[in-house]
Amino acid sequence: MTGSLLLSLLAVTTADPAVSPVGPREARWTNGFPAERFAAFHKTGLPAMTRLMTGTERSQFLVNFEIAAGKQPGPHRGPAWNDGDTYKWLEAVLWVYAATTDETLRPTIDAAVTNIAAAQRADGYLHTPVLIANRNGDTAKRPFGDRFDFEMYNFGHLFTAAAVHHEVTKSVALLAVAEKAAAFLAKAFDRPTEEQARNTVCPSHFMGLVDLYRVTGKKQYLDLAVKLFEMRSQITGGGDDNQDRLPFRKQTQAVGHAVRANYLYAGAADLLLATDDDTLRGPIEAVWQNLVSRKLYPTGGCGALYDGASPDGSKEQKQITRVHQAYGRDYQLPNETAHNETCAAIGLMLWNERMLARTGEAKYAELNETTYFNAVLAGVSLDGDKHFYTNPLRRTKDFPVSLRWSRDRASWISCYCCPPNVARTVARSANLAYGRSNSAVWVHTYGGSLLNTTLPDGGRFALTQVTEYPWDGRVRMSIQDAPTRDVTLKLRIPSWAAGATIAVNGKAIDVTPGTYASVKRTWAKDDVVELVLPMRPVWREANPHVEEARGQVYAACGPMVYCLESHDLPSGVSLGQIAVSPESKLKAGRNGPFNGSSTLAVTATATVAKPWANDLYRDVAPILTKPVPITLVPYALWNNRGPGEMSVWLPATKGVP
Repeated sequence: MTGSLLLSLLAVTTADPAVSPVGPREARWTNGFPAERFAAFHKTGLPAMTRLMTGTERSQFLVNFEIAAGKQPGPHRGPAWNDGDTYKWLEAVLWVYAATTDETLRPTIDAAVTNIAAAQRADGYLHTPVLIANRNGDTAKRPFGDRFDFEMYNFGHLFTAAAVHHEVTKSVALLAVAEKAAAFLAKAFDRPTEEQARNTVCPSHFMGLVDLYRVTGKKQYLDLAVKLFEMRSQITGGGDDNQDRLPFRKQTQAVGHAVRANYLYAGAADLLLATDDDTLRGPIEAVWQNLVSRKLYPTGGCGALYDGASPDGSKEQKQITRVHQAYGRDYQLPNETAHNETCAAIGLMLWNERMLARTGEAKYAELNETTYFNAVLAGVSLDGDKHFYTNPLRRTKDFPVSLRWSRDRASWISCYCCPPNVARTVARSANLAYGRSNSAVWVHTYGGSLLNTTLPDGGRFALTQVTEYPWDGRVRMSIQDAPTRDVTLKLRIPSWAAGATIAVNGKAIDVTPGTYASVKRTWAKDDVVELVLPMRPVWREANPHVEEARGQVYAACGPMVYCLESHDLPSGVSLGQIAVSPESKLKAGRNGPFNGSSTLAVTATATVAKPWANDLYRDVAPILTKPVPITLVPYALWNNRGPGEMSVWLPATKGVP
């Protein structure tokens, strides 16, 4: 690194966000679908995950830290990223503790922090695969000796968990561990070589260091994040698998391993937010636009391919990289073989969260809502303790390809990164619903909830929200406390909510879909805001370049995407026989099998055709049809009634190219 570049990094300035998150104890769900998902995790999912994290039946998580600390003998067990998944689980426990004040969780938190701190080496290094190997006599194992050992991933999640631990408990115990680890990174990468620069696999450390900076106010952590980010530019001969074929500022497309990509893009967005480095804005916005217009599923799922090649079809064949769980070509969005790792959807949410904070633009909050209510919540069962690793948009019982991940949720996944990632996202979901800025309170998404926050420029603001969103678009907010001055309440109006209305104490206010409606006034206790978001069930189609969706449609209502499960078909009718007319009217109801969730009823067409044998092609056979009633259920809730077939996309009988 040149001296001039280092000086520019040390001189980096900070910027104020357009909207900041509310504090850990300042928002919580009270009723409705979001509250039910949180309660299921608190009651069932978190205890089950804690048993895994503290035990040895399936793998080792906290026990690895005990072995690294010399508290017990044994080898390291599990993949190299188990440390990071331990930190994500701890973060989830902390968010639940903040929201519920469930004191039974405090011993779990304290014991985990104690074990993590005990494992840390005197110089600040903390990565149990290396520490245990060294303790067991393997001196060849060294820090950052293998860039696929996920050390930066683990460090980053440590930093974030430490920041949350300090915010929730006011303790500095884990923060001290994180600061020592950051000091180790600063020393280890004081003058990084190109080989060292390759240690950026699944780069959560950019976000983690910025979290440390925000919670401590110590600019050295922001400077370190910038230095490590700029270090990537030293790499030559890289590949798209780790997004280092091109320097970041020359990138325009979402490429490579989707989780690694989204963590990188979120980290870059964090640096843009924290430093106002405008050279980052162009590539971040270009990549985001490429993703949302060419490579994103309607559910918010992303990372379409189990295995891809990137840049696929390039004339420069030496550039092509084999990529696992990859962003593919533009419009390459298969359904039955969609990978869509849950962690990739969460990475997209982290990215959008930071873009929203920087810009205050409603499109980022809308995509986060879509992603959370569909792609993320589909990753966990209704009871809270079974998970998907991948999230296809279609499943058939006779699919002839053997895929490496189960298409039923499971209590244990050998790559256990998604469950604790979902856990921390569900656990803090109420905090993602609200934001604050000087003299303004932002409502990003809706659900029965309480908010009691302190505004950046002073004063408390509290409200209660009563609604059955996302099943119903009527929202009622009652002000409980507010400063004796003007405060703006900014309510997001989704782009799909044509005809939305807002009334304050009965007085109507104009709104525009796809924006935040701003209501500025000096609020009084018991002021009432009534928001109506018309929820019209609609059929939607894909760009014709999405080959696997040509001639097909899917149903949506409000923020929810719907699917057809074989459980809801008449006897003797299979999923493959069903087609629908885009002209047929979808009828919304609340008589579904999932605790009052919305359903969409419609009359479809069932076809009866000659069964296929092993032929690849045949002459067109006569087809008979008959009308059949079907019911569509939210995609987020599929696979909660046992094995069965499912499809989001349904063949259209007419009207779609």
